[in-house]
Amino acid sequence: MRCHSVPIGGINNVVLGMEAHCRGYASNQWLTFRQAQQLGRHVRKGERASTIIYYEARMVEKEDADTVADGDETEKRFMPLLKVFSVFNVNQVDGLPESYQEAAAVEADWDASATAEQIIDGSGAEIRHQGFKAFYSPPNDLIYLPSKASFADASSYYSTALHELCHWTGSTTRLGRKLGRRFGESAYAMEELIAEMGAAFLSAHCRLDGKLQHASYIASWLEVLHRDKRAVFVAAAQAQKAADYLLEQAGLIDPAEAMPLAA
Repeated sequence: MRCHSVPIGGINNVVLGMEAHCRGYASNQWLTFRQAQQLGRHVRKGERASTIIYYEARMVEKEDADTVADGDETEKRFMPLLKVFSVFNVNQVDGLPESYQEAAAVEADWDASATAEQIIDGSGAEIRHQGFKAFYSPPNDLIYLPSKASFADASSYYSTALHELCHWTGSTTRLGRKLGRRFGESAYAMEELIAEMGAAFLSAHCRLDGKLQHASYIASWLEVLHRDKRAVFVAAAQAQKAADYLLEQAGLIDPAEAMPLAA
């Protein structure tokens, strides 16, 4: 999702994806009211804005804020920064340049299966289709998936594959995702939440119907979120990093376009 200088990523992918779906928009491009004006165009009268957020944890001196969640650097503490933006979909703006309309048309006609295959192939991950269970094996650095024929439909297969690929990105040779220091025994549940959200972001990018792969983890996710009110931001940021990594590997986004988010 794009919105020029407004930060779009993490939890905003979920929010705007739901908005686009519920309102029937063909595009996932978004603008602020001011950005539309800068283009010499205006949001149609009566259109309702969508709200997005930007979260950042800034490190400050110990006496100025709360203790850092990670707890290792006792001489420093963090100051949470939260900004709110109101944005409009390009479908809510009249007379935009042709480049915006062309982009929307491309998204509407996107071959989701082809894009998902590009992400899978571009990752370079070794995937073996065997057995009856989908999982990523860190010791072997291998992804195991049941045969495609064993899935109810293509969306189920791709959602599962993208979920496991998000786990794969956490390897020390890639993103080096470390959750144990902050979440302790809940690190496994957090990792599953990150993979689930990352797969959702990628499924939205591919125009695939989202499939919840691990509903059994919902109770443990809620427990983590109850103990740490910022956990959802951590999960969303880490999921966005995983999704961006895979999209970059597939050549679907430029590395400079990846959204930096606080974790």
